[in-house]
Amino acid sequence: MDTFTLFPSHKGTERPQTNPPDSSFVPGPSDRALVPTQSGALLSRGVSIKGSVKFRNGLCIDGEVEGTIDSHGTLMVGEHARIRGEIRTKSVNVRGKVEGNIFVTERCDLQAGSTVLGDIEAPRLTVDENATFCGSAKVGTGKSLGPDVPLPS
Repeated sequence: MDTFTLFPSHKGTERPQTNPPDSSFVPGPSDRALVPTQSGALLSRGVSIKGSVKFRNGLCIDGEVEGTIDSHGTLMVGEHARIRGEIRTKSVNVRGKVEGNIFVTERCDLQAGSTVLGDIEAPRLTVDENATFCGSAKVGTGKSLGPDVPLPS
């Protein structure tokens, strides 16, 4: 009769080799966590800022901001985020709540479950099903950020 072993015995203390996590992974709508990309930063849930927020490349916000957000980069507003103030960026992806106007030079995406109470100016605007948008939209090819708006360099 042959013996069957389910778990082979390990000789030595070698650990199985695993690959490091991919830091460029950005979660989709089914994921609950918001993870910054390599070039970005994260303002996590539970963090609250009053005042002006400026950044260069990318920023993921899952906390609360009361004030203006200015950048030449990309802003991701997480599903737990609450923004009260004006947003001026290259592009914005909204999954949470924004109470204020949004001005972007490339694109604005309102994902399912998001709420925007304010006006939007963007060359490209996408609004998913089950997104709430109360305001006016000016969509076109012109730049929304004028040359008189100082942004971080």
